[in-house]
Amino acid sequence: MIPVNSVLQVGHFPEIMQAEIDCRLTPTRYLDLSAPIPAGNFEAILIRSNTKLLESLIKQIPSIRLVATCGVGFDNLPLSYLKENGIKASNTPGVLNDAVCELAIGMMLSLMRRIPESQEYVKSTAWSQVPFQLTSTLAGKCVGIAGMGRIGQDLARRLEPFKVKLAYSGPHPKAVPYTYYKDIVDLAAASDVLFLACPATSDTDNLIDAKVLDALGSHGYLINIARGSVVDEEALLYALQHKKIAGAALDVFNHEPNPNSAFFKLDNVLLTPHIGSATLETRIAMTNLAVDNLEAFFAQQPLPSEVHY
Repeated sequence: MIPVNSVLQVGHFPEIMQAEIDCRLTPTRYLDLSAPIPAGNFEAILIRSNTKLLESLIKQIPSIRLVATCGVGFDNLPLSYLKENGIKASNTPGVLNDAVCELAIGMMLSLMRRIPESQEYVKSTAWSQVPFQLTSTLAGKCVGIAGMGRIGQDLARRLEPFKVKLAYSGPHPKAVPYTYYKDIVDLAAASDVLFLACPATSDTDNLIDAKVLDALGSHGYLINIARGSVVDEEALLYALQHKKIAGAALDVFNHEPNPNSAFFKLDNVLLTPHIGSATLETRIAMTNLAVDNLEAFFAQQPLPSEVHY
């Protein structure tokens, strides 16, 4: 049982997620982050992973002992401060893998086979004048995955039936039957398609730079389902504008929800509005796991998905 006035909900949750929250607890909502913090005996914060939690806010509530974030990413949490002050954190991994992997593969196929453009071609009646351009098949290609964590491994398993070779990079090799490259540049050079499925950390900041894009080459495709910070956007724009890579599919950006408008002028990109986990089923599962962590905390039980930092 979660005591009333013990959980501060920071930021807005979509209606379907809020309904799940309200079925299981009574949080104090703090929606306008420029307003004074509501009164309460708060021991935990509930927040979405796309909402930045300021260190200055937590400092005003010294009773906080847990931050439960709804999402797999925790790059918007002040981790150093949480660690220094013994404040636990939790996220919601695993439950969004299916949705993210489905979108990733859909984006890849849409980019390589130019599906959005082909629909417009039919609608415009241009098909009656000239056949649509030839595109590129996936079969026989080498697909690289930067980051072989939960999502990376689920993505690789889904790609196996497409008759591709699989490779990956990361800090350490994993117990998977795919070719391992320690250096992301070497992975890019070996890949026809490069997926980004790594976490946003100081080690992965601008991981994909001009050198990596040059290695990927003029026939290579980049698919980013990780975080915008993983890519040097200026380098990517240059590579796309000058056809140094074949194309890019991006679900995440450095500045959301207002990405660099230079992307809008390109015909070799596919852009989606950070919808990797945006299915009804997934958002409900994420919300319930976040609340499971809150319930475990107040019951003094191990957290189902604690962030270890």
